[in-house]
Amino acid sequence: MTRIYQSPTMGDAQVRVAVVSSIGQADLLVHRVGNWGLARGGALWYFTRNKQDAQVYIYVCTLGMAQLRVCFVSTYGQAGWINTDHPLGTRFFRDAKRLLHGEGLGGGTAIGIRY
Repeated sequence: MTRIYQSPTMGDAQVRVAVVSSIGQADLLVHRVGNWGLARGGALWYFTRNKQDAQVYIYVCTLGMAQLRVCFVSTYGQAGWINTDHPLGTRFFRDAKRLLHGEGLGGGTAIGIRY
């Protein structure tokens, strides 16, 4: 599960995140889910208002200061890593496997995305 707390201060955050609008600019494609039960893997995020419930604290910042570039997508099937060699892939978001490589989160087949 990936429960996210959006920190108001950079010093409190574990990861600095830039939200980008284009899939081609992103390191990680994230689908936002509505409850804890749907938040599985590293690319299906549930945002919590309670800091103590979160697994990862993020701070949303500019592209130049970011450690991770995230693009929010509207479907479960698109969620996953674009940059599979990203250093944060093994630390905080290790289960967000790229569906293009047949390493999906389960439950169906993936359709490849071409860039």
